[in-house]
Amino acid sequence: MMNIMHPALRRLDLNLLPVFDAIYRHCSVRLAADELAMSTSALSHALSRLRNRLNDPLFYREGHRMCPSAYATQLAPSIASALKFLNQELIPQTEFDAADSTERLQIAITDFTALCIFPALMHKLQHEAPGLRFELLYLPHSPALMELLAGEVDLALGFSTSDNIRHPELEEINWFEDEYVVISNTNRTQLTLDDYVAARHLVVTPWNEKRGVLDLQLEQMGYIRQIALKTPSMLSAPFIVEESDLLMAIPRFAAEKLIPAVNIKIFSLPFAVRSFEVKIYSHKRSGQRGATTWLKAKLQMLAKEVNSER
Repeated sequence: MMNIMHPALRRLDLNLLPVFDAIYRHCSVRLAADELAMSTSALSHALSRLRNRLNDPLFYREGHRMCPSAYATQLAPSIASALKFLNQELIPQTEFDAADSTERLQIAITDFTALCIFPALMHKLQHEAPGLRFELLYLPHSPALMELLAGEVDLALGFSTSDNIRHPELEEINWFEDEYVVISNTNRTQLTLDDYVAARHLVVTPWNEKRGVLDLQLEQMGYIRQIALKTPSMLSAPFIVEESDLLMAIPRFAAEKLIPAVNIKIFSLPFAVRSFEVKIYSHKRSGQRGATTWLKAKLQMLAKEVNSER
């Protein structure tokens, strides 16, 4: 036999609960009717229906007051609490107003996606959304699938890896595309494929990956590069390159941002490989929150501006 959910509620017109609550609080049919914008006869009829459904008189008249029965007194706190909770939860969401919002967005990032996006984003938002707050969390893996599905982060800013698998509940936006270049110390004068393969390399692996896009491409070409140092953070990597003979492949956008801070040279990557892509990931349901939707649109506009300036 099929189980019927909420059998007591299915037998009851829930519109009668505010009637009960108003009579209980005011101890008056007239005052309850005024509060609910009903006629006294309509409210009395509603009370009669509720009495029949609950098989209890609920209220009895004592002089000018409507006094609750023992059963009504027992019900009243639960009904008041339920109505208060539903009223608070069912308020329609207001349209997101960036200028006045003080919402907090949690965004999963890597060193590179933070460097790539947040300097320009915060410059723009200091005027457009000065109260909007961000909490940046290191992306534990790309595309932070479990964290997005669980609602622990609002957005994830990640990049394509060889083992990325699209999930039906995640929305992907291609935010930024760039070419790989190679940075070295200033002693190097050229960089051929043979030079690249013969050199030692520094590789940034945010998730301790065994092989990256470049390694897979080199293997297909019959080469293996010598990786002298792996690090999960990009912060120290350019300074290590500056002081050593190591080479580091990096998106051009990041390399050009580093030039004022570190004494390095930029060379073209001496073999073809697919572009570096930064993606914005969000959950198809929780990602529809007003602030999240607004931010995704703002990020897409920012990407166009960044690309047009290059």
